[in-house]
Amino acid sequence: MPILCHPAVDVPEYVITAEETLALAERQHADHPELALALRLIRNTGVSKRHLVQPIEQTLSHPGFEERNRTYEVQAKKRVPAVVRRALDNADLAPHEIDAIIYVSCTGFMMPSLTAWLINRMGFRPNTRQLPIAQLGCAAGGAAINRAHDFCVAHPGSNVLIVSCEFCSLCYQPSDLDIGSLLSDGLFGDAVAAAVVRGQDGHGVRLERNASYLIPHTEEWISYAVKPTGFHFRLDKRVPTTMEPLAPVLRELAAAHGWDASRLGFYIIHAGGPRILDDLCSFLGVHPHAFRHSRATLTQHGNIASAVVLDALRRLFEEGETADGSPGIIAGFGPGITAEMAVGRWAAAPAHRAPTRSAARQRVVTRQTGKPVGAQASQTVDLWSLSPGTM
Repeated sequence: MPILCHPAVDVPEYVITAEETLALAERQHADHPELALALRLIRNTGVSKRHLVQPIEQTLSHPGFEERNRTYEVQAKKRVPAVVRRALDNADLAPHEIDAIIYVSCTGFMMPSLTAWLINRMGFRPNTRQLPIAQLGCAAGGAAINRAHDFCVAHPGSNVLIVSCEFCSLCYQPSDLDIGSLLSDGLFGDAVAAAVVRGQDGHGVRLERNASYLIPHTEEWISYAVKPTGFHFRLDKRVPTTMEPLAPVLRELAAAHGWDASRLGFYIIHAGGPRILDDLCSFLGVHPHAFRHSRATLTQHGNIASAVVLDALRRLFEEGETADGSPGIIAGFGPGITAEMAVGRWAAAPAHRAPTRSAARQRVVTRQTGKPVGAQASQTVDLWSLSPGTM
């Protein structure tokens, strides 16, 4: 079964603390009639600091949509390659051993996608499949894991690279003064993350089943208004209530796999905000400690959109206390309102890992010709015809 390996995560060098955020809000919006409410909501996020791709002075200025998007491209090309290299190293793979790249981001736009640039610059094969995902917001981290799982099932032995690049600070809009926007200004941070799903072998989460769910008639609760000044984030006050309808969906996914969602070994949950985590703990009947990795991401980085699940998973790896075979769940939530969920077991690293790179090098000769090899050559399964609930 496919294995989700140790993610690599990087946050930019510019930092804004919670205290600085509150002081800034008081200066910027001194005359706002609901300033006290906005400050209280920001305090209640539990975010202690966030990282930004630019100094705060540049972040607060608005040079226009074109310049903002240019900054996104420059920063992505500057920061993504090093994270990708670390993720490949964590998976004990080289670029030519990757069969597909899934790139997720909702904070900037490029065409061709950054996947094309990565293939040309980092030694990935020209026949590497590309799957950019741009419109699933925070749910895209979970979606990328699920689509990588599906690809590896459809093409046994393949390896998929996932990249998340989120510069939420580039979506700051000085003219947006509603409470949802002010809260967002104190909640979101910037980060780049990457991870590999290996088709076989490896150490991490053995992906066994995945599913998606859309809460009906909630498509306006999280959205972008696209204007001449760029992406204007819209956050409805009803979003924190979404765990009540989504908790049963998580329970059903686990039950379909023969598991009890209240008694799993690990939980990697999107940290959209503290109430999301608190409510889901309550509805699933688990101790708050179970969500410690998601809470740590929220506290130390803020909501980093699609990168949250990868950062929380990184913390699980680095904690090093998960028992081999422990069942767990991964869930990302975002616009739609959409949930992307997966269940799997922890696959511990072997005490003495057998060398695998020599066999991989033997495959390279064939792969560098651009022709499919091994199981891929005879695999005729249509990726998109597979039912996620049966993975």
